Amino acid sequence: MKKLQKTTKEKFTKYEVFMIAILAITQFTIILDFMVMSPMGAIMMPALKIDPSKFGNVVSAYAFSAGISAILTAGFADKFDRKKLLLFFYTGFIIGTFLCGIATDYDFLLIARIVTGIFGGVIGSIGMAILADIFAPHLRSKVMGFVQMAFASSQILGIPIGLKMAKDLGWNSPFLMIVGLSIIIFVIIIIYMKPVKEHLKIQSDKNAFVHMYHTLTKPFYLQAFLSTILLATGGYMLMPFGSAFSVNNLKLSVDDLPSLYLFTGISALIAGPLIGKFSEKVGKYRMFVMGSFLSMITIIIYANLGPSIFSIILLLNCILMISITARIVTSSTIMTSVPLMSDRGAFMSTNSAIQMLAGGIAAKVGGMIVSENADHSLVNYDTLCYVVSCTIIITAIMMYFIDKKIKVVNVERATAKKVEKVNS
Repeated sequence: MKKLQKTTKEKFTKYEVFMIAILAITQFTIILDFMVMSPMGAIMMPALKIDPSKFGNVVSAYAFSAGISAILTAGFADKFDRKKLLLFFYTGFIIGTFLCGIATDYDFLLIARIVTGIFGGVIGSIGMAILADIFAPHLRSKVMGFVQMAFASSQILGIPIGLKMAKDLGWNSPFLMIVGLSIIIFVIIIIYMKPVKEHLKIQSDKNAFVHMYHTLTKPFYLQAFLSTILLATGGYMLMPFGSAFSVNNLKLSVDDLPSLYLFTGISALIAGPLIGKFSEKVGKYRMFVMGSFLSMITIIIYANLGPSIFSIILLLNCILMISITARIVTSSTIMTSVPLMSDRGAFMSTNSAIQMLAGGIAAKVGGMIVSENADHSLVNYDTLCYVVSCTIIITAIMMYFIDKKIKVVNVERATAKKVEKVNS
């Protein structure tokens, strides 16, 4: 079996295309499992007879358990073949999602989301580590652009279908659909994916806990982790209540939600690869700033919108989705360049943990800030939007220093390699 080596050419091999596709589809199931919660909020809250606060608990339960799990596994993330790690955690994710599909009440669902989070929350970081191991830095924006299509696809295919199934067959049915798809993907990974273990040859920390400690205490890594906290705040604060705000405040029909998520997903599907390619030309940080500015403006407009027609709501959602895609693609690419290869799994796992924990807190705080009127319209949703706008500005400033530091570090690493070759 040939060793996996970083791509230095522009054209991808068939296996590299397969890896992009299978990891994108794997991400699709993970993202869909989380994303479907938001649009189903308008269906699940009355069905389970829970208020926004309890719904926020269900969302944050996944995030908290995922964050804790990622922290505990960070030290071991670089000690095993990444394929085996992916299969282990994907198995747990399938089991947890199945439990969601057979949940009968709030307490059962809460436990099921915890189980799902314990395993599902680590998969994204494993996937990012695998892609970073295989592809060179100059190709990662393009790769991330394609992988980001999973986010858009979850809206184009998964969410509309999930909403239709939830309406016709009950809110549990979308989770069972995800289980069926995940089992197929699991089998494909077992059969066709090669081991990913080149990182095992350059491990310096033999003890997993020492490795985790070193990862958590490097100043540059800490700077990146702090920016991740702010990056996570926006999505977890706003997304859980997006559908409820659209239906109860903007007076959008529940029947219009599948179409809304379909078209916004299409906009992200088109934008993902284009943003990944374009960011290589204009610069990843510049693209991140453009996406951040557009996100902030759109969020503020959306927060102050009253009852509106479908076309206006759709336009704003498409603009917001494109801007979010720009932020995710560029920030993910920048983050893959922060750690050394020997630290990549631990860094990505820790970064995922911090993202989930910060997101869990954000979802919980969001549920505490937002409340319902007698007519089920949401109160203080605009406050959340202003808080998120502030985090967007601060994050853009922090990412500037991270991007600048990466360029300096890359020069230092390249110089060190040249010196090592000369000495050898």
